[in-house]
Amino acid sequence: MQARLNAQLARDLSAHSQLSYQDYMVLVALTAQPDGRLRISRIGHDLGWEKSRISHQVTRMAERGLVEKGRCGDDRRGAMVTVSAFGRAQIEAAAPSHVDAVRRLFVDRLTHAQQDELAALSQAVLAAVAAEETPETSEA
Repeated sequence: MQARLNAQLARDLSAHSQLSYQDYMVLVALTAQPDGRLRISRIGHDLGWEKSRISHQVTRMAERGLVEKGRCGDDRRGAMVTVSAFGRAQIEAAAPSHVDAVRRLFVDRLTHAQQDELAALSQAVLAAVAAEETPETSEA
């Protein structure tokens, strides 16, 4: 279900915006921050992506002007990613259609009781995952 839902959301996003689903996910993480900045490792961790995947994705997004990459001030090994004005405009334009698709394909298909049960199930699974994370996989 998750794979098919994500695939349909990706198709819908692509049809209604200039963003890929991966672009959108990175921009969501960045725009959720007050300053629009995050360490690249944090974005990768939050999205469950390997280092090389997030690095390549951010590089492609920087080349298109959606984000800017820079060095971490306190850690020369780390990289910071900042949403650009263009990236912010792109996600703001894409968000209404994407939210409508999420509602149409997922949220509106479930009763309130089913949504509550899904939240409880999700919390149980996430707690199990968190319990098995190692310090390397949980730090960002």
